[in-house]
Amino acid sequence: MTHLVTDSCINCKYTDCVAVCPVDCFYEGPNFLVINPDECIDCGVCIPECPVNAIFEEGDLPEDDRKYWFDINKELSENWNIIVKRKDPLPDHEQWKDVTDKRNLLRKE
Repeated sequence: MTHLVTDSCINCKYTDCVAVCPVDCFYEGPNFLVINPDECIDCGVCIPECPVNAIFEEGDLPEDDRKYWFDINKELSENWNIIVKRKDPLPDHEQWKDVTDKRNLLRKE
């Protein structure tokens, strides 16, 4: 199983998770991070590092969400650049950190 980044990350993009990843499997887009499911070793060290609880073990998500987030993480990790060092979150992260259901705000470009 892999770990997946979900919509709590959208418009926040905290990168604390990136700093602890032993295999560098995070990729960065304009307003979101993803995990490459083929590279993730399922160690789980990223989960407690995320201040908005956006990272889940694949099996811990409901089936419909699991497929959706697996496909998003897979697709975008193949198109975005790898990120291996912590950066500051997005400038307006504080206003977004408690917002739920942000799928429609995901920017893929």
